[in-house]
Amino acid sequence: MKKEHIKKMQEQGAKAFGSTVHEVEDYRQSWRIFRIMAELVEGYQFLQEMEKEVTVLGSARFGPDHPYYAIAREFGGLLAEGGFTTITGGGPGVMEATNRGAFEKKGMSVGLNIELPFEQVLNPYVTKFTSFNYFFTRKVMLTSPATAFVYFPGGFGTMDEFFEVVDLMALGMINDVPIVLVGRDYWMPVVKFLEESCMRVGSLVPANIKDWHIVDTAQEAYEAMKHAKDTPKGLCDLSANNFHCEGDIDWKIFRVMGELVEGFEFLTGLSHDITVLGTKTIKSTNRYYAEAEDFGRKLAEAGYAVVTGGRTGIAEAANKGAYEADGVSIGLGVSTKDNAENLNEYLTKSLTFKFPFTRKLIVTAPSEGFVFFPGGFGTLHQLFEVLTLIQTKKMKKLPIILYDRAFWQPLHELIKTHFVHDVETISEEDDELYQIVDSVDSIMTVLEDAHE
Repeated sequence: MKKEHIKKMQEQGAKAFGSTVHEVEDYRQSWRIFRIMAELVEGYQFLQEMEKEVTVLGSARFGPDHPYYAIAREFGGLLAEGGFTTITGGGPGVMEATNRGAFEKKGMSVGLNIELPFEQVLNPYVTKFTSFNYFFTRKVMLTSPATAFVYFPGGFGTMDEFFEVVDLMALGMINDVPIVLVGRDYWMPVVKFLEESCMRVGSLVPANIKDWHIVDTAQEAYEAMKHAKDTPKGLCDLSANNFHCEGDIDWKIFRVMGELVEGFEFLTGLSHDITVLGTKTIKSTNRYYAEAEDFGRKLAEAGYAVVTGGRTGIAEAANKGAYEADGVSIGLGVSTKDNAENLNEYLTKSLTFKFPFTRKLIVTAPSEGFVFFPGGFGTLHQLFEVLTLIQTKKMKKLPIILYDRAFWQPLHELIKTHFVHDVETISEEDDELYQIVDSVDSIMTVLEDAHE
């Protein structure tokens, strides 16, 4: 699409919302790319000497007198006695408890900390640690070497990390390893939402969750993962199925750098755009498809660029609506195992990534708002990631709109009653970071109000 046409559309959209076009950000600053690359290289080098790593995640809000703190502490001790390396986010709560249990049993106790605008103190029970500025580089390190993942109750951050891992496993982009969920009272309502909402719309099937281990005690958790096999050593190809690296980072790290450079170049000049996410499994006969198509058209008519994952289902529908309205229709895809791009035909601009973590960064970087149609693991992962970034002030507050109350209301009730009041893993105001609507016109109204 010609640049002058895109600029005209952006000006029309700004005029429609009573504002001028905001200054377009240049994402190509060398400091940004080199800092990301430094974190990746240093992270891989940090992890290269470890073996039998188990990643344990959960709320930072549980104190030493909390029952889950005691279970996590006991579990950390069992990991140490079994010769496993305990890896956590290095903070308080479940992280501190697990590190403490490993530390007290003379095991390897590792913390991968995150630098936040508000202080997050590294707990005193780590024997080896490093810190990250970017959530996504830290999550690559938390997930890349793990022989098992153990999730305790948590908030938005735990949900983000959980859904990212199970999504990558379902896509075949990381190896299948044990998934252990500690706390039946916490996790069974989450599973119920997945069964009753996600499976109802076809975005998940029972096979996606059948191998999860839901337990209540430290011993049960350990029994569920104690036979997990270590990640093969001696490899450093940064492939989708092997993030573990031993020895010097070889030339293939430049593949990651190349994707970052290309991605940031792609973003520069892009403005006034809305990211639309949702299931890829629905067909053109589904009502969600028709509604997403209508939404894409209305965004284009209002001067917005439409950004999606570029594939089928909701992405295709939104792209189609924008494309047929002569709008800017963008797809940011990721290669599958067979390297097929699988992009839909309604794109005016597209880019495909090999690494899901670089694609994820580019998808979230420029948006003025996020609209989530019903979806599965991937949609839930993107939702909780954006909520986490806003909650921790790593991203400015933007409109987060959940479309279709019948699908999303059960999740909202779960967050409101379960996360806020029962286990107290998020604050009262955190469930106000998003809105649920039932019509495309309502989405446009929310976006208009936010723009003004």
